[in-house]
Amino acid sequence: MSIFSTILSKIFPSSHPAVQAAAAPDAAPVADAAPDSPPADAAPAAAPAEPVDVEAILTALADQNPEKLNWRTSIVDLMKLLDLDSSLAARKQLAEELDYSGDTGDSASMNIWLHKQVMTKLAENGGKVPDDLKN
Repeated sequence: MSIFSTILSKIFPSSHPAVQAAAAPDAAPVADAAPDSPPADAAPAAAPAEPVDVEAILTALADQNPEKLNWRTSIVDLMKLLDLDSSLAARKQLAEELDYSGDTGDSASMNIWLHKQVMTKLAENGGKVPDDLKN
């Protein structure tokens, strides 16, 4: 399972389509899991899942965590909050998964990009994410 898929599974309910698509073997990238147009013989689409309030979930986790983690701006703290490996190697792997084209040796720039990209991808997959966390 990719790091981003693990992030999805820690925030979204297991019944959410984005989590199920991420868990499927040989699944397409999660944000691209739905085709642009369904095949003519496709079954009727299921009702879209309710948006997941990412901010509320992460705030609740932060309130329960004894460490004061700044998940709103720090990818390291976000990963720690979700009980994930936040090492530089793990962040470089996440950057590769999300097609980071910058210099992974510049960890500060990479971290800022990663945080914004993770929030954007959560929104693309059915998460309700405030605009200030995506930009």
